[in-house]
Amino acid sequence: MRQLALALALGLVLSGCADDPAAGSDEVVVLGAASMAEVLEDLADLYEQEHPGARVVLSTGGSSGLARQVVNGLPADLLVLASPGSLQPVLDAGEQREEPVVVARNRIEIAVREGNPKRLSGLADLARPELAVALCASQVPCGAAADRALQQAGVTASPDTLEQDVRAVLTKVRLGEVDAGVVYATDVRAADDEVDGLPVEPPVTTDYPAVRLRGGSAPDAAQDLLDLLRSERGQALLVEAGFEVP
Repeated sequence: MRQLALALALGLVLSGCADDPAAGSDEVVVLGAASMAEVLEDLADLYEQEHPGARVVLSTGGSSGLARQVVNGLPADLLVLASPGSLQPVLDAGEQREEPVVVARNRIEIAVREGNPKRLSGLADLARPELAVALCASQVPCGAAADRALQQAGVTASPDTLEQDVRAVLTKVRLGEVDAGVVYATDVRAADDEVDGLPVEPPVTTDYPAVRLRGGSAPDAAQDLLDLLRSERGQALLVEAGFEVP
């Protein structure tokens, strides 16, 4: 529902409704990494409960794609991505209101079908030719983390598919379209009734920066949301989802 709301909201802005100073004053647009989707949904619900009449419009997807959209002029108030590197184009373009802050940390795991029917034990198994493997594309944070882990382990994988966000990799594992995929620990937890997670050793992590954007029309609401995410209640949501907090 929030995804549809974002399309409608952006359509109004781009069609000229933003000329009205009151337009969108109770609406805050948030863009977030796909792996943060459930936490941001819960955060939005909490914010709306505490701010009657306010509305959080949320869109999640691959971090590099979201950053590219912001640089290309997509209006939004708050951006939460899955790596500092994916945020850099936004900072280079001067789209931020202030310096970003790290709100969470995640680590990668190998996702396999429940029960691990192919008997994988670690990264080395991703080189087995008989296995179908899904990875994120290298320009996506989960792909960059997977590349780093494979390089550290001295493993050369031959992925059968490269996806643009981590949820697409998870979906292929869940549906049995691949035998294994490299995702985040939080994604394994979110699908724990359908997939199992195998640890990556040594651990490979990524930080999640958040920043308010110049292109948004609700900077105060964006700050309130960011403060809520960094509060004890927001950190509890992150920990429950499997994130580490600063």
